[in-house]
Amino acid sequence: MANLIAWIIRAVVFGTVVLYGSIGETITEKSGHLNLGTPGIMCIGGAFGFVGAYAYENSVSDPNAAVCILIALSFSFISAMLAGLIYAFLTVSLLVNQNVVGLTLTIFGVGIGKFFGSYVIPEGTVSTKASFANSVFSAKIPFLSGLGFIGQTVFSYGFMMYLALFIAFAAYFFFQKTRTGLNLRAIGENPATADAAGINVTKYKYLAIAIGSGITGLGGVYYILDYNSATWATAAGDAIESLAWLSVALVIFVRWNTAKAIWGAYLFGLCYWAYAFVPSIIGISINTDIAEMLPYIVTILVLIIGNIRSKKGHQGPAYLGMSYYREER
Repeated sequence: MANLIAWIIRAVVFGTVVLYGSIGETITEKSGHLNLGTPGIMCIGGAFGFVGAYAYENSVSDPNAAVCILIALSFSFISAMLAGLIYAFLTVSLLVNQNVVGLTLTIFGVGIGKFFGSYVIPEGTVSTKASFANSVFSAKIPFLSGLGFIGQTVFSYGFMMYLALFIAFAAYFFFQKTRTGLNLRAIGENPATADAAGINVTKYKYLAIAIGSGITGLGGVYYILDYNSATWATAAGDAIESLAWLSVALVIFVRWNTAKAIWGAYLFGLCYWAYAFVPSIIGISINTDIAEMLPYIVTILVLIIGNIRSKKGHQGPAYLGMSYYREER
């Protein structure tokens, strides 16, 4: 039972990192833009969020938890949003190929995250830690986390896990129940028709990409300050990048549905950590490399099955990845 609980906890925390990236990428893709710069944006968010928290707790004698949270989340969201705006300017205004810009942004983002993150690593060492920030971001819900199996598997997480659930459901409600959300979906399906109906296509695209990128950045700061125990090392950028690619896969896996992305993210987490816990639970040994491939293998199988049983409601935005030339409508 202890191993099962540990597996679930690890899977949920792992899945939450992927969930943030998936929500952000879904919002971006609903506007018709495929942002393959998600790994770079998440790395930027993680690096700047960590630097902000680390600088704050080392500049005051008695750091405040609320201020630490505000600084870390603000630095993360704003830096990631600015990176998203670079992507938006190139793909929306200049109509540069989205795939090329996205991949370039990934290389740039991972590099700039490592560059700025390295400034807080003391000379002669390979890593540094923001201990106070970790205690704040990993703090569990008092009393509830000790209520047996349910308490340990449902209430044993930092506040950002529950924030991710709220954002996922809020995004689902936004797309399904609000006029603004419907307008954004219309732009992703056919921007020319939306433009003719009086919807400001450029404004919606910029906002969707900026907000989606900001949410993606929160996944980076959650990875560093909670999942990775607030420890920054140069290798952290590569770790964030690998998880962010899972976020892109998750968008396809759950068919652009942010509510379904919750269970999808946790399933990815269970698959990823299977090698560490399944052998002790059922007595079957699993190769580590094969186990870590499971989330990607599951995504490929879902794509194959999904194409065989193709349904209109399960497809991505019709204009996804395509530039909109207003003069041609």
